[in-house]
Amino acid sequence: MEFKGAMGGLYRITEWISRIAFGNILWAFCSIPFLFTAVLKIIMMASEQGGPNEQITLNWVLGITAPFTVFPATAALFTVVRKWVMGNTDVSTFRTFFQGYKENYVKSMLGGLIYSLLFVVMYIDVTVYMTQMTSFKIVGILMLVLMIILFVSMFNFFSIIVHYQMTFKEVVSNSILLTIARPIRVFSTLIAGAFLVYIGLKYPVLYFICIPTLIAMVAFFNFYATYNKLQLQVEKKKQEELEAAEEAALNEGTDRENEDSEQQTKRI
Repeated sequence: MEFKGAMGGLYRITEWISRIAFGNILWAFCSIPFLFTAVLKIIMMASEQGGPNEQITLNWVLGITAPFTVFPATAALFTVVRKWVMGNTDVSTFRTFFQGYKENYVKSMLGGLIYSLLFVVMYIDVTVYMTQMTSFKIVGILMLVLMIILFVSMFNFFSIIVHYQMTFKEVVSNSILLTIARPIRVFSTLIAGAFLVYIGLKYPVLYFICIPTLIAMVAFFNFYATYNKLQLQVEKKKQEELEAAEEAALNEGTDRENEDSEQQTKRI
């Protein structure tokens, strides 16, 4: 049964809300170990409980659990939002999510290991240069910028995993290259994500309802727009090469005709 008018609009809004919320619940469920540790760390920091050793332990737990929980869950979430962004909104969220979870688990887990290791190294560098080696603060700032670029490249990493059939090495290299080559898209994704995080800080319950899914939708939307633009450029280049080849073949045929005419003239 299809509703029209105001009722139809209200129905579509509630349908999207439930769709996004369900995708968010699935993502949170598969990320429970990481999210539990993250919430515990936030509570301890806010209440000023626990010493440096406890904080370091929680950081290690976050780094260890992330590749095996939140990274595969995020890849599965991107599998779902990919369908939505491409216009296929009638797919089963549950089935699509766990199909993407299964298909992309290994690649996303390996990516999680690499990203976690890089973040740990960069975080240590930033902390050391900004607090203990103040004369080298510029290096710390540079490392912080690289951390932000690395963070944003994760969105392209997940988008490429669910959209292309590539080897793991190609996925990682292309995600970083795409991040550097398209700074405007990167900036828009970063701004939109920061805005959603800010809204979530004002209303924390939204993190459990929609924030992660909305960030994933924005990230894949920007990736897909870049993908379509690149496809148009490739097709245009192929068309130009085809036209150039046809023109060259036509000119070659004309030259041959002229040569034949000249030879016939000489014979006469």
